[in-house]
Amino acid sequence: MVSVTIDNLTKRFGNTVALNQVSIQIEPGELYFLLGPSGCGKTTLLRSIAGFYFPDNGRILFDSEDVTLLPPHRRNTGMMFQSYALWPHMTVAGNVAFGLEERKIPKKQLQERVQTALASVRMEPYAQRKINQLSGGQQQRVALARALVIRPRCLLLDEPLSNLDAKLRLEMRTEIRRICKEFGLTAIYVTHDQKEALSIADRMAILDNGHVAQCGAPREIYHRPASKLVADFIGETNFLEGELVKRDGREAVVKIEDTIFHGRISLDDWQPNIGDPIVVSIRPEAWNLTSESAEQNAFSGRIGESIYLGELAQYEFHASPRTPLKIFELNPRHLEAAAKEATLCAQVDPKDVVILPQS
Repeated sequence: MVSVTIDNLTKRFGNTVALNQVSIQIEPGELYFLLGPSGCGKTTLLRSIAGFYFPDNGRILFDSEDVTLLPPHRRNTGMMFQSYALWPHMTVAGNVAFGLEERKIPKKQLQERVQTALASVRMEPYAQRKINQLSGGQQQRVALARALVIRPRCLLLDEPLSNLDAKLRLEMRTEIRRICKEFGLTAIYVTHDQKEALSIADRMAILDNGHVAQCGAPREIYHRPASKLVADFIGETNFLEGELVKRDGREAVVKIEDTIFHGRISLDDWQPNIGDPIVVSIRPEAWNLTSESAEQNAFSGRIGESIYLGELAQYEFHASPRTPLKIFELNPRHLEAAAKEATLCAQVDPKDVVILPQS
């Protein structure tokens, strides 16, 4: 296992700054995700760690070793690409063995390591098949075995599941995490799929326009986003504009139109003043619908459009005159009320009211 330190990294392509003084610390054995909108710099950062790009400024350390200017083959990283990049004329075993052959590994040891790598991804019975005889999921496993067989210090994955169907993606999420933990690998994983990251990451970094917007554990980032951008990118949310009425440390009271909400300031180093405009983020699943009225942390209104998904219902909740709230109800109980356009109260716990700066 190796730690990876990204220290003040900057990378330019002409006049475009792809990475702007990025600093991230990845601990040994972590499954670390890089997320963000298209063009945010996540793939550039991964390729810089792999050695395909050399940064203009900053350093990359594997443990205490500075690898910033080392070529890819001297970093001993395993890279798994979105396209898998498998050789169609070779067998499964041949593809997995390729990296070992380049390293001049003795034949007996090579065969043992190929067998072990294929067994780890449950592809041992397919060793002599050609790549075009495999399904997409099986090809993905071969690409993973090829990355693992060289026993890399760090495993790098660039949107490895994007070409799979929904069912296979779910299966391979768990499989990738199992293999990384079983081998004790430090893994850095680029994806645009938020659910993928939330379900298997140890920690993650959200990038925006070449900057790190927030780092943390999935639960921390989902429930305590540092900005509107992060809150909007990770999952769905309701943004409500208001005014700060009272503050005691990170506990605060805000006024949204004529309603008082108790909540929590998300940022440790942000100290808004009384009367400052703020934005509140409330996740759709945080609302609780009831027929009883409430004076605080609640809106009265009715359900408009509804989508029934079996275990879940998605509602548009109209609390005039604002934009309809998005409300998700697990084990739906208010579909009949929606059909009758009955008046309901949408309540939220103060711990789910996240107070953010407007910009």
